[in-house]
Amino acid sequence: MAETSALPTRFATPPALSLRFVPVWRRNLLVWRKLAFASLLGNIADPLFYMLALGYGLGALVGEVGGMPYVAFIGTGMVCQSAMFTASFEGMYSAFSRMHVQRTWEGIINAPIALDDVVLAEWIWSATKAAMSTAAILAVLFALGFGRTWLALWILPLGFLVGLVFGGFGLLMTSLAPGYEFFTYFFTLVITPMLLLSGVYFPVDQLPGWLAATANVLPLKHAIDLARPLMLARAPDAVAQHVVVLLAYAGIAYYAALVLTRRRLLR
Repeated sequence: MAETSALPTRFATPPALSLRFVPVWRRNLLVWRKLAFASLLGNIADPLFYMLALGYGLGALVGEVGGMPYVAFIGTGMVCQSAMFTASFEGMYSAFSRMHVQRTWEGIINAPIALDDVVLAEWIWSATKAAMSTAAILAVLFALGFGRTWLALWILPLGFLVGLVFGGFGLLMTSLAPGYEFFTYFFTLVITPMLLLSGVYFPVDQLPGWLAATANVLPLKHAIDLARPLMLARAPDAVAQHVVVLLAYAGIAYYAALVLTRRRLLR
């Protein structure tokens, strides 16, 4: 009985953070480099096509939204959306493959590297890939003549922060998933509503009051509220509040993922 009751406490101990995560992160980078073109194409092409088609197609009808051309308005949302999708996919499908299918994690933790280091490396790697996709979409916006201000460069670390949020959520789902089909629940019940309610395609204030209030607690909405003013060369309002909310989401998701991954692999 004593051993059983001690299990939750052991799994819920604070993360054992160390620089031993770096070789695991680097291992993922080296593997990714072999598939870099296909990976970037998959992460960037879809939001890019949506941005161009909707931005110029609907933009011809709606004109300016929020003080910017519609293609710039939707492009800013797509920057954050791309970071969200990239980190979520990496934290779920790719991490699950390494954990469960390829058993890469099992091989790594047989070396003097702890499971906590592996989970931290996967979390940081998901955010790194999100930052890469953010940079690519941002470069397209620059090429189209939007966001040519030094303030827009702050969107790059914002993409990394968004990656920490949704990479954490992705790893949380991975810790629970019996198979790949389990991730459909997250995309259908979390990602899709967040995409539609967070202001990617239209201003949130166009929603009914109760729905707008719901949208205001979503992490993607906080990210977009930071990114859009930066594209207009303006400092966002309530920067600290938005950043704290995103950090809270990221920290809680990462810790929950770590505890549940420990329970899954170490018991």
